[in-house]
Amino acid sequence: MSTTDIGGPTAATPAPQGEPVQVGFPHQTGVPSQPGSRARGGSVRGDGAPAGGAGGVRRPGFGLIGPRRARHALPLEQLGDLGLPVGDDGVTIGVDPQGAPAVLGFSRPEPFDAVLIGGLWTAQALALRTAGTGARIAVETGRPHLWSHVVQAAGGGQQCMTVFEVGRVPPQGPSVNSPVLVVRDCGMRPPRGRVSALPWQAVLTLLPYLSPVAPRLLENADLVGVQRVSPDEAQQVGRIMALPEEEVAALPTLGDGVTLWCDRTSRRYVMTQPTEAESGLLGTPRRVD
Repeated sequence: MSTTDIGGPTAATPAPQGEPVQVGFPHQTGVPSQPGSRARGGSVRGDGAPAGGAGGVRRPGFGLIGPRRARHALPLEQLGDLGLPVGDDGVTIGVDPQGAPAVLGFSRPEPFDAVLIGGLWTAQALALRTAGTGARIAVETGRPHLWSHVVQAAGGGQQCMTVFEVGRVPPQGPSVNSPVLVVRDCGMRPPRGRVSALPWQAVLTLLPYLSPVAPRLLENADLVGVQRVSPDEAQQVGRIMALPEEEVAALPTLGDGVTLWCDRTSRRYVMTQPTEAESGLLGTPRRVD
């Protein structure tokens, strides 16, 4: 039966009796003068084999040779069944109603605009988790005191998150090796930013509630996240995002930490649950700051 080698150490083959036994560096060999004698750099049993099996041979500078096992083999006809559970690429932002991980990809080769109608807690959790993937975070905010502890904790001491005043975010120079997430925490009426979405630079705009500028932002967004809102706001969001009536009715009842992420063709509820470190830094999920 045909088999395909898919990795694994090569089994050691004992040297023939009486031939040089390599026990050290490639240029070091020892020839036993008779069965039971000691070769230079190693030892042999009475039958000429290395003492203690492969694990008993000493290699100067390398220590003992490790155990040798049979190759891992798979019948060729079963190779198609071999697979790895690889999921979506991005940041794990929580779990969906079925308990499956929900992943949001901010680092993209094309511009990506997202709007979150919700609380600061969720925006900060998303910023921290995105920083954990190696992206740089630029925070544009009028309340820097609420971000200072997050900036200090992000990156494990590395400078990966920076806070800027509203309207003062300089060009970030994003690239495939250094993606950027710009978080705009500019209140209910965020001004037009100097920095926009670019390849490898996503923009997340946080709105605490709907405002006169919200319809323009929602219409131009690639993705919208909606947390608990009033019934009137839910109706307005439903019209802009073409949500079905059952989704509109559910928006005013969402719990803290629950977000409806949607565009005009799909939607998904996600519950963001903090890790132990996030709980110590941000506290429990909350809709109102």
